[in-house]
Amino acid sequence: MAGALLTDLYELNMAASYLRRGMDEPATFSLFVRRLPPSRGFLVAAGLEACLEFLSSFSFEEEDLRYLSETLGYDDATIEAFRGLRFEGEVWAVPEGRVVLANEPLLEVTAPIPVAQLVETYLLNQVTFQTTIASKAARCRLAARGTDLVDFAFRRTQGAEAAMAVARTTAMVGFVATSNVEAARRYGLRAAGTMAHSFIEAFPTEEEAFRAFAQDFPDRVTFLVDTYDTLNGVRTAVRVIRELGLADRLGIRLDSGDLASLARDARRILDEAGLPSVRIFASGGLDEYALDELTRAGAPIDAFGVGTKMGVSADAPYLDSVYKLVEYAGRPVVKLATDKVTLPGRKQVFRGPSGDVIGLRGEDPPPGAEPLLVPVMREGRRTEPPGTIAEARARFEADLERLPEEARRIRDPEAPEAAISRALARLADEARADALRRAGVASGT
Repeated sequence: MAGALLTDLYELNMAASYLRRGMDEPATFSLFVRRLPPSRGFLVAAGLEACLEFLSSFSFEEEDLRYLSETLGYDDATIEAFRGLRFEGEVWAVPEGRVVLANEPLLEVTAPIPVAQLVETYLLNQVTFQTTIASKAARCRLAARGTDLVDFAFRRTQGAEAAMAVARTTAMVGFVATSNVEAARRYGLRAAGTMAHSFIEAFPTEEEAFRAFAQDFPDRVTFLVDTYDTLNGVRTAVRVIRELGLADRLGIRLDSGDLASLARDARRILDEAGLPSVRIFASGGLDEYALDELTRAGAPIDAFGVGTKMGVSADAPYLDSVYKLVEYAGRPVVKLATDKVTLPGRKQVFRGPSGDVIGLRGEDPPPGAEPLLVPVMREGRRTEPPGTIAEARARFEADLERLPEEARRIRDPEAPEAAISRALARLADEARADALRRAGVASGT
């Protein structure tokens, strides 16, 4: 499992300074996204499971401590203090699969400040990346308008760990399969795949390649038809299907060219050959914008393979995510920097008929509203066993239904804005005045 050195150096420096001064009072940090990218009308919470695994096993190994001592020069007292650190705090979080908006906490961590500080980097890394990908994949799901989607991102993601997260998060938002075999095994997903152009090119003829593949895998045949001439490839596939008497789980795959036009011609050829059940699968540089165009045009495509642009969230590859101290030793704290003002206190997000409201954790919800954040760790232990992908998907489906059309738009979406409760607004005013006093700034300047 990930170790305690998966952090930034300045986190270690701050933790060491806290420890030297006996500063170990409880601190609450809030992880949220300040602003959504212009091309996003909503986000989908993801990455919590990886965070909980990390926190459950957080500790410094002996080799970690040797490195900190011998290479980075931390003193013996600090090394001994690090040796005993564990995460024994609590976490409140938005469950994976739920739709979230700007400034809404995805999770809040409360623990002695040295530990709460040290875990910042890993938590931001996991939540930011996985929420980025889940949100991109959700938009692909919207654009597909019910057409099956398969994760094809593995070969283009930025690392194998990222590929595993992509397969898992795409399944959370409704992708039906993944090409990533290890992800399929680990997460109980359906593995899907066809053949490459190299397979076709390795045989003397396209027909021999199709025949060999169909003989080897007669119960799952999808012919890649665009290696040489796409429509001729479709006709070749028809001949092999008839010759071998194939009947079950048949398909052809289009991977280049004008997919809408080619799909129509391919569908006509297949139907005229008496093969209406042969599915058409399309891939090749697809994202939500391409999917939107194809489905709006009524292209007769039964499934899409979505890879590169989805797996790196090409149009919005990062989020403006932050992990900010909001309370220390029972004192609400704020940051007042221009364009980076934070809200103090332990929070809750209430979702109701009139939209979302960010409030204080202990206040009563507005009428008809539900709280989004739930306790997922107490005293360093999970409150419940790990959730399933199916549960996350059910949460996503329910929230998606409630999203306004403006937020669901593929082009020029408009993200809803969460309101601030009166109690939180009052606390923010009080914390601001206190912060200015502590900074020696006259009130009102």
